[in-house]
Amino acid sequence: MPTTISPKPNYGATAVRPSWAELPAHIKELVEGRLGGAVVPRPSAGSGFTSGFAAEVLGPDGTQFVKAANSSTAPYVADCYRREALINQALPAAVPAPRVRWIEEAEDWVVLGLDAVEGARMPADPWRPAELVAVLDACAASAQALARPTRSLLELGLKPVADDSTFENWRLLTASMTRVDELPEWFPRELIDPLANLESNCAAAAAGNSVLHLDLRRDNVVLGPGGRAWICDWNWPCLGPSWFDLTLLLATAHADGHDASQLFAEHPTAQDVDPEQLDAVLAALTGHFLRSGAQPPPPGSPALRQHQAWCGEVMLRWLTERRHWQV
Repeated sequence: MPTTISPKPNYGATAVRPSWAELPAHIKELVEGRLGGAVVPRPSAGSGFTSGFAAEVLGPDGTQFVKAANSSTAPYVADCYRREALINQALPAAVPAPRVRWIEEAEDWVVLGLDAVEGARMPADPWRPAELVAVLDACAASAQALARPTRSLLELGLKPVADDSTFENWRLLTASMTRVDELPEWFPRELIDPLANLESNCAAAAAGNSVLHLDLRRDNVVLGPGGRAWICDWNWPCLGPSWFDLTLLLATAHADGHDASQLFAEHPTAQDVDPEQLDAVLAALTGHFLRSGAQPPPPGSPALRQHQAWCGEVMLRWLTERRHWQV
């Protein structure tokens, strides 16, 4: 099992969220109206990197997972919830995702209710083989359903995954357009040039028309009855190759001692993928996460940079193993 220098986040305790008691009265009344009367809230979700309310709420008409954010004090979170509702409602039925049932806006608040997965729990940390397989199966089902985007999804403005400046960090460093001291001290500077060379092929490697989740990680998945995996938080999907979503997921599995390269090669979405394509994407994502992890933490999300720094390192360690580089 690879040893990381960056501390691994506790993914069950990364969020700073309000409790049910801290919500304004009119929002609690709104939720009670949707759930048929007085409700019993469960503890706020500890996972995630947004500051919005997120918890299961039990009412006379059943249990739902409720999210709420104040668009005045947390506009980014409110926009995420609005976007999630639009995307979720446009997903094909075959995508294994809890469904948004309603969304309302009231006095600067955005509130939505989703299906609650019975007995929902995050996959164990470190990854257990059976649970990892269940998540990989969910990825395969999602990829099959989203191999061709529906008109309703395209109308929401999905963009190509590599169609921005997110994936040019190593090349900016080689051109002295960004600072090397933004990288962790432990990072071997001699890898910048080979990483930049790989990154230059990312746009071609990441070309595709499948709909991607783009943020597939342990805490965006829940396991339900029988160990079935459900993919949550469809906030910012984009277009690319269906295997792209495996990269971060399998990098974390590699960090837990699993053979990520073998799991990737065996996955249905990766049957025709050239190893150089995967390496180009891993190089680009490594640059994105390592540089992002070096930035100051954003308001309301103190654990985000630790998550990004750790993800950057585990992706780099998987890539260096594949390329036979030394770290």
